[in-house]
Parts: sequence; structure tokens; C-alpha cells
Amino acid sequence: MHPSTTLDPAHVDPPLATEISPNSPLAHRDLREGDYWRALPAYSQTTAEEFGDHRWQQRHTVTNVRQLRDTVGTLVPDSFYQDLEAGISAAPMALRISPHLLALVNWADPLSDPIRTQFLPLRSQQLPNHPMLQFDSLHEQEDSPVPGLTHRYPDKALFLPQDSCPVYCRFCTRSYAVGNDTPEVEKLKLRASVARWEEAFTYIASQPQLEDIVISGGDSYNLRAEHIELIGRRLLDLPNVRRLRYATKGLCVLPQKILTDDPWLDALTRVAEYARTMRKDVCVHTHFNHPNEIVGFTAAAMGRLVERGIHVRNQSVLQRTVNDTPAVMQLLVRRLSFVNVHPYYVYTHDMVPGVEDLRTTLHTATRLEKHVRGATAGFNTPHFVVDTMGGGGKRDVHSFERYDQATGIAVFTSPAVKPGRKFLYFDPIAGLDEHHQWRWTQPSERRAMIDQALQEE
Repeated sequence: MHPSTTLDPAHVDPPLATEISPNSPLAHRDLREGDYWRALPAYSQTTAEEFGDHRWQQRHTVTNVRQLRDTVGTLVPDSFYQDLEAGISAAPMALRISPHLLALVNWADPLSDPIRTQFLPLRSQQLPNHPMLQFDSLHEQEDSPVPGLTHRYPDKALFLPQDSCPVYCRFCTRSYAVGNDTPEVEKLKLRASVARWEEAFTYIASQPQLEDIVISGGDSYNLRAEHIELIGRRLLDLPNVRRLRYATKGLCVLPQKILTDDPWLDALTRVAEYARTMRKDVCVHTHFNHPNEIVGFTAAAMGRLVERGIHVRNQSVLQRTVNDTPAVMQLLVRRLSFVNVHPYYVYTHDMVPGVEDLRTTLHTATRLEKHVRGATAGFNTPHFVVDTMGGGGKRDVHSFERYDQATGIAVFTSPAVKPGRKFLYFDPIAGLDEHHQWRWTQPSERRAMIDQALQEE
């Protein structure tokens, strides 16, 4: 199968019709419960105790198409597995998906399911990469003074202690380093190493303006309990560091770990308690994209974190057909708030190889922001941002200097991060009119469009 190169404009910039009935004001409280995982052939005899244990989840994680076929069986036709095999071969991320997520997919309609869309790439849905794609589009490596540490903002740094995750998102912005090598990508290796971490600690200590450290990866979930505590205490003991954020998608993809891995949660709790004795702050940053990802296990896991005084913020990625309508985004925000996750950011999709089908127009983001604002309390309303190509950092989606919807080019500046420079955002080409799609195929026309956007005042 060959991917289409043209999108229905309604799919690029979806209509404002709501999928959630206005007569359902409490829909955000309707969390999925029960033994729903038993609908999958491989889990038909799995008990709630087994499914709710993080060790069982990790043992049954699916990492190839054969295992997926053994799990899902004949709920989907052979053509689906063939499509998936071809999609994986063209993707930058290796396959890794938890039983928790597999059980949440609507296998009666997997082609349009929002969870399947994010984790299982189908070749029939993939589009050609944008010609302006850069592998490390955010220039994280360029802004790295030592391996595994990005220092872009004056008072904040991103620390990457290791390069693995419990589940691999096909749209990962850090696909240059995270996970195993694929046919498309040979990864930068950032294995867990105390010696490498010491380089990062030494650098942070040498920069008195650094007060805020994000501990990511990979995923903090994949750090051992003793490493969670080692890193946390080592950073908190630096007098300049005031705030730590442990970044993990784990609450979305494997909430069972919070429920059954007591040593890991206890280590995180001790770091948070230690920070409070120093009048410093430790929190968790997580990543939900669709309301279907928030279920009973999520609420139970969040309950444990709330009891221990650990605050959680969410960062979503805006994705076409996943969460690009007002109704879905409003429901996501309210459901996050209901389980005590603070909606923090919604990012426009970064330019990542193999996932052009998931990117949206900037206009979609600006319109969604208007429809989400006012749907709930202001402190539970996320900021809609563009993380600019070239390392300009996060910019409000409305703050562009200029935006031409015909060419799909927006120009941003970032005076507090990299003054005097201009940064670009590119809409997906498949959503443009035929003339501008053609212009993007011609190097000279492409250059002319970009030059015009940069020169206009």
C-alpha cells in the first residue's frame, strides 16, 4: 500500500461540530472500569490482580507484530498486520506497547482509534516527510554543553539520564535518541551512567542561574528506585536548584507501576519530602493526549500520588484525528482535572520523521485554544504552544509575527531565548491547495516562499 499525498481539508482543519453531547456535562467523570481487557483473546483469562500488576504488564509488553497477532488474534484481519509491518519498517521508533494500552484500543475500528493511531503505525496512513524536516528539529543536541543535558532557557535545563521508555510513542520528538535502532534511524546512545550524570551535575553546579531541572529521558519511569533518589537528592543539594520535574508518560501507558511498585513510588516520595524540608519543589510531568487514556487505573494511581502530596502536570501533543476537535480537547482537559492532573501545555506536533499524518495546521491550534479557554477554570486551562524548530523554545500559538495559511509558513521570534533570530513553523503540505503543494515540490519555489516569509515585516 502507498500512502496518500492529499488530505481532505476537513481532516486537516476539522469542523467545529462537537462529538460530545451538550447534555452530558458529567462525561468527564465516566472513567472506564471493569474487566474490559478480557475482550482481547490473549487476556481472556487474565484476572484483575494480574492485569493491575506492573510486573505482569512489563512481562506481556508487545514489541513485534508476531506478539501483537498472538494478543489480538482475529479481531483484525491479516491485512492490518501486514499494514502495520510495513508501517514499522518506515518508522523512526521501534514497537513497544503495554497490555494496558492494547486493552483500551477499539479493535472493532482500529483504523480510526486514537490510541492505536499514536502507537501502531500503519503504512497506509503515513505521508511523505515535510521537505524542511530536521532530525533533531528542536536542536536539543546543539544546545547540549555535556551529553544528555540541554541548556536552552536561562534558568532551566533538560536532563536525560537514560534513553528508554516503558512504551514507545511513534511521534516521539526525541526519536534521535530514544529506544532501539530501527531500519530508518541509528540512535544516539544515552545509556544510564553515573559517570555521565556527574558531568551533568558538575555543569549545573557551575551555572548559578539554573534553578529548574527537568529529569526526562527516555522516561523517568525506567529509572531504578535508587536512581530516582540518587538523582533527586544530588540535584536538590545544589544550592542554585529550586525545582525538579520528573517527566514520565507512565501514568498514561502503565499506571499499574504507581499502584504496585512501592519501592519506586517510595523513592519518589522521599525526594519530594526531602525537597519540602529544603523549601524546594518536586513534581511530576506526564503526558495524556486523549480522554480514552484516562481510566479507573489512572484515577487510582493519581490517588496514591495525591495522598503523598506529589503534584502532577500534563503536557499533550496536538495530533490530527486524535485530539484536534474542540469536543475531544475539552473532554481531555476536564477529565485530567477530575483525576487531579493539572493541564499544563498542548504542543503543536513537532516535525518528526514518519508521522506527517499526525501534524496539524497552526490554525487548528489557535482555533482549539479559543474553544478550550472558558470551558473550565483558568488554572486548569492548558497553554497552546509551538516548540519552535531551531531551538527558539516554546512560543504561544497566537504569538507569531506572521502566518500565511496559503503557504503554510508561520514566523516566530524568541527574544528572551535567542534574540534577533526568526523561527519557522510549517503546516502539513497535504492540507494546502494544489498550487502550493506543487510549489513545495520545487526547491526554488520552496526557497522563495521561505525567504518571503522571513523578509516580510
